[in-house]
Amino acid sequence: MPTLILVRHGRSTANTEGLLAGWTPGVALDERGAAQAAALPGRLAELPLAEIVTSPLQRCQETLRPLLEARPDLSPHTDERIGECHYGDWSGRKLAELMDEPLMEVVQAHPSAAAFPGGESMRAMQTRAAEAVREWNARVERDHGADAVYLMCSHGDIIKSLVADALGLHLDLFQRISVEPCSITAIRYTRLRPFLVRLGDTGDFTSLAPREAPPGGDAEVGGGAGAP
Repeated sequence: MPTLILVRHGRSTANTEGLLAGWTPGVALDERGAAQAAALPGRLAELPLAEIVTSPLQRCQETLRPLLEARPDLSPHTDERIGECHYGDWSGRKLAELMDEPLMEVVQAHPSAAAFPGGESMRAMQTRAAEAVREWNARVERDHGADAVYLMCSHGDIIKSLVADALGLHLDLFQRISVEPCSITAIRYTRLRPFLVRLGDTGDFTSLAPREAPPGGDAEVGGGAGAP
């Protein structure tokens, strides 16, 4: 079965403003995010990509633009199932103020029980994304062969949930996974089991330097802004 390259979108204006973007329209890449996107073709230059699939959200479309310009033979497919989690009433709000919401504790410690007011549950988010990957695996293998490599550009919580699915981790453990903006995660699927071969690779170790962490060491909902 194919190898899936998961790219989180580059750093966005919502990331730098500390907002939980969700499906809020008009969330674009910031200057750093645009630079990350511009570097993506070089980072992936050695990979023969068979297909490119993207979330419909602007920040993912902008992240892929330089790659698509470098590979004019590829046309992107948009799949809403790998779009960001529907955070409902939380969308567009400051993450700092959401930390006081009782639901945030559930999101951090028991995400399989978390459902966002006016939005979707985290279980539903993982299910739709995993179903999309399984369908695309079959389609890519059918059209391009079992050794094909294809790419999906998506969002932090989506990618973390797909990694958990590949590793057989319960969704309640997915907050232990970190994927920075424009990081590359690779999962090689086989008939019997997937193999995680890259996780959150940015090629930059800046984010490992000491810096202010979320309160109590909690995960950053939506994926965080990455290295400063």
